[in-house]
Amino acid sequence: MTAVTVKVADQVSCRTVEDAITAYAAQYGSAPTGMAQLRPYVRGDVSAYRIVGGRAAGPGC
Repeated sequence: MTAVTVKVADQVSCRTVEDAITAYAAQYGSAPTGMAQLRPYVRGDVSAYRIVGGRAAGPGC
């Protein structure tokens, strides 16, 4: 049970990725082009997401 809880807690949501994209754009004046650019803004596993046209794409998006 604990392993499942930790795994779910480590996963991020589409909303989290969208918020990170917004924060990045506010800081740098342009949308990020890759998920690696969002590492400072997101904690957790973002491997299921990608950026398409300046927006998050992945589960729940």
